[in-house]
Amino acid sequence: MRALAVLAIAISLMAGLCGCKTQAVSSDDMSLGNPNAKVTVIEYASLGCPHCAHWNNEVFPAFKAKYIDTGKVRYVLREFLTGDPGIASAGFLLARCAGKDKYFQVVDAVFHEEADLLESQDNGAKRDRLVRIAESAGLTEPQFQACITDDKALTALNDRSERYGKQNNISGTPTFVINGKVYSESPLSIQDLDKAIAEAQAGAK
Repeated sequence: MRALAVLAIAISLMAGLCGCKTQAVSSDDMSLGNPNAKVTVIEYASLGCPHCAHWNNEVFPAFKAKYIDTGKVRYVLREFLTGDPGIASAGFLLARCAGKDKYFQVVDAVFHEEADLLESQDNGAKRDRLVRIAESAGLTEPQFQACITDDKALTALNDRSERYGKQNNISGTPTFVINGKVYSESPLSIQDLDKAIAEAQAGAK
């Protein structure tokens, strides 16, 4: 019995070292691609983070075409509030209100507007940009206003972000977790992703 107990502790410690906690996909997560893919890429990102916007605008299209659309990878976006938390919160709340089918459409639109949103000192102009994104996703301006002032939804967003930081040791964005291996040094290029996904595929066989 003592040997079994020691073995159980060892397995538990190994699970913590491999980053498995960061790999479990929950009902709160928003994802694209084949849920049964051998490789899961989790990105912790913020809509107020310029590095995240650059990755989304410059790398994500090639990554999506090569791995998500072909069913080779399941991609999960986890909302993390770094950079400008006001823009990040409003953008994520808006994306959630648009619904699962349009969530990533809104996220992409906010990322493409992010530089102007961050540079502008005019709150009215910022709001107008977000309203246009909301309308492109089928929401009315009153629905947009109700969405970004929903205290319950904002609390849930903040709770998710804080939980990811504490439980999964996430301190910056973008951070990627590919089949349990954490990549947090810098945004991954498509070449970096090719190598990391190939290693994950080999390990999943």
